[in-house]
Amino acid sequence: MDSAQHQDELKKQAAEAALSHVEGGIIGVGTGSTVNHFINYLATIKGKIDGAVSSSEASSQRLKAHGIPVLDLNATGGLSLYVDGADESNKSLQLIKGGGGALTREKIVAAASERFVCIADESKLVPVLGAFPLPVEVIPMARSYVARELVKLGGNPVWREGFTTDNGNLILDISGLQIMEPMQLEQQINNIAGVVTVGIFALRPADVLILGSAEGPRTITA
Repeated sequence: MDSAQHQDELKKQAAEAALSHVEGGIIGVGTGSTVNHFINYLATIKGKIDGAVSSSEASSQRLKAHGIPVLDLNATGGLSLYVDGADESNKSLQLIKGGGGALTREKIVAAASERFVCIADESKLVPVLGAFPLPVEVIPMARSYVARELVKLGGNPVWREGFTTDNGNLILDISGLQIMEPMQLEQQINNIAGVVTVGIFALRPADVLILGSAEGPRTITA
């Protein structure tokens, strides 16, 4: 088994382990490769839930293909559970998300959920956030201005060319950051005019992190 296959097996392991947190009702479902496995597993117990609120068009399509109703968050009110992946997590379960570009909707669904279960392979657990380029969703007319402000914060922003979010906006990916104080930086970047949201999930971190590992799924709680 090559490394990509091995990593995929670890993602599947974490995704399957998250099923134990599904207790019924309407659940929030995120976006990405690990979540795709979770949706496949969720389909095996779809009779247990009333439907899902999805953080992306891609996940909505996958849920519908499995016969799982996709509902509007405005109609459902708060959610008991949100399951999503991450690009990085620290030991405090503060995350970097948005590699797939769905960070704004992911942040909204996470905020509306009582419990956030994050699923990932063990390589995503890091001592300090920031090796993975930090995504920032921006209003198109503000792209250059926001990029200049991010340089002032010590980052190296790169426009994700050819990509538009489901909200019709652009993404800047910032490399070169060592995020020692995630909550502070999340607030600082969110306060830049033209930023829709930043992919630091620290003000609302995960409650549970399930990591696929060679020894089986590991669960870390906040």
